[in-house]
Amino acid sequence: MKLKKVLALSMAAVLTLSMAACGSGSGESAAVNTNEEVTEEAPAETTEETGEDAAAEDTASAGELSYTNIVLGESYKDITTTIKWLTHRTDLIDSGMIDSYIAKFNETYPDITVEVEGVTNYADDALLRLTAGNWGDIIMIPAVDKNLLSEYFVPYGSLDDVSEVVRFADQWMYDNTVYGIASTGNAQGIVYNKAVFEQAGITAIPKTPEEFIAALQAVKDNTDAIPLYTNYAAGWTMGAWDAYINGSATGSSKYMNQELIHTQDPFQNYGDDTHAYAVYKILYDATANGLIEDDYTTTDWEGCKGMINNGEIGCMVLGSWAYSQMVDAGEHGDDIGYMSFPITVGGKQYASAGPDYNYGINVNASDDNKAAAMVFVKWMTEESGFAYNEGGVPISMDGEYPALYSAFDGIEFIADEPAVAGEEDILNELNAESELNINSGGDSKIQAIIEHAANGDMTFDEIMAQWNEAWTSAQETVGVEVTN
Repeated sequence: MKLKKVLALSMAAVLTLSMAACGSGSGESAAVNTNEEVTEEAPAETTEETGEDAAAEDTASAGELSYTNIVLGESYKDITTTIKWLTHRTDLIDSGMIDSYIAKFNETYPDITVEVEGVTNYADDALLRLTAGNWGDIIMIPAVDKNLLSEYFVPYGSLDDVSEVVRFADQWMYDNTVYGIASTGNAQGIVYNKAVFEQAGITAIPKTPEEFIAALQAVKDNTDAIPLYTNYAAGWTMGAWDAYINGSATGSSKYMNQELIHTQDPFQNYGDDTHAYAVYKILYDATANGLIEDDYTTTDWEGCKGMINNGEIGCMVLGSWAYSQMVDAGEHGDDIGYMSFPITVGGKQYASAGPDYNYGINVNASDDNKAAAMVFVKWMTEESGFAYNEGGVPISMDGEYPALYSAFDGIEFIADEPAVAGEEDILNELNAESELNINSGGDSKIQAIIEHAANGDMTFDEIMAQWNEAWTSAQETVGVEVTN
């Protein structure tokens, strides 16, 4: 309950953190249990909140399509159509879980047929499909400039309205209009094998970079496991390190979207094991000290799930979305744990939190398909149990938190505040000019940290100096005032 209160307060300020994930899914038994819980609660809440529902019915009857106006089980029951959903969750398609969700949805909306296409190389291919216009009715929104959202997507409603019922509503918001609804939410930490850590003699969760490197060394010295598996070859798993430089490394909800753009040399050494420098240095030091896999170029994303489940891997730096996948990957799910990222700011630990991929609806779809797609998105958000099953922060304000978050007791969750008015595009512009692509698919720069550390051809400080130079040049080109 305490965690719920903390999250509610932190996330009320909303965020723009990109923590989108890719990979496999949760077990069917968990899905069944959760669906039952959510289904029991959600209908009662949607039908008994008289003020909101009365307004929703009035507006829905007037034909205005918006997320808050839809009353599941009542709105748009007369539509007969087929919609197509483009998703990154190929694992859930293979496991049959997606079909299970759709079958449950069709118990309420039997005349809306949902067809699904999975894309493996999602981040790149989905962006190409989006711009080409051949993606169907629902897409998990790829990295697109926010000033283009209205050209691609149907608005769900105003930020004020949508954020009343949905967390992370500002992730894909522009001009106070919401264009994306998150599929689930993530906290940023580290998935690890508890049995491996115990065998290594680690008795306390590391809270600082020094303690974490020492723990990795203990795993190497006392077990046969790979201490830190990088998933270098997957690429997107490298860019995901950017998601730890804001709240987790600074304790500030304003860092990513308000402070970073105005900061001079943001990759400098602050001298207290915080900020971006400390985050990326963990990866450099782990590599330089031989605490990662022997050949990082051959890492196997799908294979790593069974490896950590079986105790062949000590830990991986992945969002909380990965937890359920590692649990379900073998017979040793009870050995999987999730811990906070090892940075302490002023004596306190924080964890960045934010949304996974968001559902976007095609603005060029027919009116029936727009409505059917929004009904499906709302059902997935409020009644499917998807976020819970994936070990995620619930998107519906009434959703339930999975048990794994109990490990974050005492750690404050930090959700990014949006950019201030008039500065919404600056981070995108700095990313493009600097080519660092912070929190926006900057995979190659993180991969380069591993390469330089392994080859010994650049020190970590030389890499960070190079990044600072690129950032400063971009600030000058874009005309950003440096105030920090």
